[in-house]
Amino acid sequence: MKLLLIFISILLIQAFVGNSFLSNAANSPANMDEESDVVAIDKKHYPKRINCGYLCARRCRASSRKNVCHRACKTCCNRCRCVPPGTYGNKSACPCYASLRTHGNKPKCP
Repeated sequence: MKLLLIFISILLIQAFVGNSFLSNAANSPANMDEESDVVAIDKKHYPKRINCGYLCARRCRASSRKNVCHRACKTCCNRCRCVPPGTYGNKSACPCYASLRTHGNKPKCP
């Protein structure tokens, strides 16, 4: 029984000493630069999410073929992350949207 208590106390002491040693090593000035580099690498820049459903509904509200317009617009919106204002034209506001073409080299986006 005494041997078991001694063994558990040794394990606890090692755990406390090991954690304090690791936390001090991580905060040392030599490792601060390495740690900041890791943080910079881990951060990823994601483009701002926009509500393509709403923007395309606004863009296609005057279209005679709303479902076709809405489907094409959502595809373009998801690729370009923008939709030109208004119901027609204004494609200069979103060059990516204006540059997408179909297989027949016609403008893809309404």
